[in-house]
Amino acid sequence: MIEVENLQVSYAARGGWLRPRALTVVHDVSLTLARAEALGLVGESGCGKTTIGRAILRLLRPSAGRIRVDGQDVTELSRAALRPMRRHVQMIFQDPYSSLDPRLTVQQAISEAFAIHRIGISKDWPGQVAALLEQVGLPPDAMGRYPHEFSGGQRQRIGIARALAVEPAYIIADEPVSALDVSVQAQVLNLLQDLQKRLGLGMLFISHDLAVVQHVSDRVAVLYMGRVMELAPSRRLYAAPRHPYTAALIDAAPVPDPRRRAVHQPLRGEIPRPEAPPSGCVFRTRCSYALADCARIVPPLVEVAPGHWKACIRDDVP
Repeated sequence: MIEVENLQVSYAARGGWLRPRALTVVHDVSLTLARAEALGLVGESGCGKTTIGRAILRLLRPSAGRIRVDGQDVTELSRAALRPMRRHVQMIFQDPYSSLDPRLTVQQAISEAFAIHRIGISKDWPGQVAALLEQVGLPPDAMGRYPHEFSGGQRQRIGIARALAVEPAYIIADEPVSALDVSVQAQVLNLLQDLQKRLGLGMLFISHDLAVVQHVSDRVAVLYMGRVMELAPSRRLYAAPRHPYTAALIDAAPVPDPRRRAVHQPLRGEIPRPEAPPSGCVFRTRCSYALADCARIVPPLVEVAPGHWKACIRDDVP
């Protein structure tokens, strides 16, 4: 499995009088992702979801903590040593157009993965590319075309095919449908879910859309200002959230039922600036259940039921 232990990621930011300072965007995050499991990572924009995904792939260097892939600590690997690890962990990016080189045909873009990882021999690559395209629902004649000749949904299918080309064990899907039309989002989601189950892939699915995460995930981690607020099996979390932030997000999600009424306290105010986070619990400034102690205690992530974790000092909400 992939194990993320006490991960912290900081950026260099400009301080007063142009002095550099560290801006921490991921705080003490611990997660696991098993093979053949889909873990959803959900939260509002800017909460650190993409940063966690990029840190796992070592596209960003963690400031603290450990990341292990099938038992191997990848936190301090050299660039050369990272290459074989990245064959096992691939990423599907948010924008399907900018993630493809417009100067390369589909065949060239996918074959590039074979060349980088020295998979097979070049004369066999066209057949392998055709098989991958068929796997993601595209015809073989797409191989000779360029990215601009495809729709957004088709381009994302090409990105998925390229990720699968190296036969990874894990996929990090970073908002893979948010840039697509609503009409094609369900098609790409169903494709991802089918491939994940059929190929036995571990998938970290990153999204701000609760409904999308619920559709594809076995477990869900809810993130706020770089901290995990709640982690639980998907069905249990949506049926009975234990953290007020999760409950408020679920109530705020649009549901096509005019008879449905919110049952939890709504979110208040705006997300604090990351350079000036609240003391204690980072969610307390927007929480309707906050106590005086919430200003001084950083709540640890504790198991409140088998497989169900939350970071809140109160056990009587929501």
